[in-house]
Amino acid sequence: MFDNYDALSFDCYGTLIDWEAGIAAVIGPWARRFDSTLTDEQVLVAYADEEARVAKEAPATLYPDVLAEAFRATGRKLGHPVTDAEAERLGSSVPDWPAFADSHDALAALGERFQLVILSNVDRQSFEGSRQRLDVEFDHIITAQDVGSYKPAQRNFDVLTDYARDKGLRLLHVAQSLFHDHVPARRAGLPGVWINRRHDRPGWGATPDPGRSVTPDWEYPSMAAFAEAARG
Repeated sequence: MFDNYDALSFDCYGTLIDWEAGIAAVIGPWARRFDSTLTDEQVLVAYADEEARVAKEAPATLYPDVLAEAFRATGRKLGHPVTDAEAERLGSSVPDWPAFADSHDALAALGERFQLVILSNVDRQSFEGSRQRLDVEFDHIITAQDVGSYKPAQRNFDVLTDYARDKGLRLLHVAQSLFHDHVPARRAGLPGVWINRRHDRPGWGATPDPGRSVTPDWEYPSMAAFAEAARG
């Protein structure tokens, strides 16, 4: 099924690393200090558009500062104060975010057949903490810090497709986020695999609504399911 490809590019946060758990671990307890009825899901939904807005408005800002400012903006939206220490705690938390339980084994299996590339909305230092959690060596890493913009900006995918063309790679993009990845990847002419981590939950969580229809070429509920299919 995937014989036409020799490289896979991955979104990291939401696909390989459980960014919703990582973000909620900081902003969930904060929110419930002011309103005990707020769920992690409600706070993540409030947060989602703020991170996307900050990343778009300040594309050269490093990801820890994007997280911190998005947290402050979420506080303003919900009507509750966020201290500098709380904002900085979220900004520095990326290396603490857990990997999904299936990510390492799936990547290790896929790496036997494909080159593995990262295209992620992150800075280099934060990603290194996540790479250690994944315990996988990638063939190439492209971060927002390298590009100077954040997905869904088309420039990030231009850098990715330029790399693939220069290396002669037949590339397949693998990601959870329709908003950050599959909409712009389709515009860039990249085929896609949707790792639908939220297949058993309604709504978009920490990922904004894509705002338009997009149908990835393949859909799997987990990295494990995708790796199994790619093995055939």
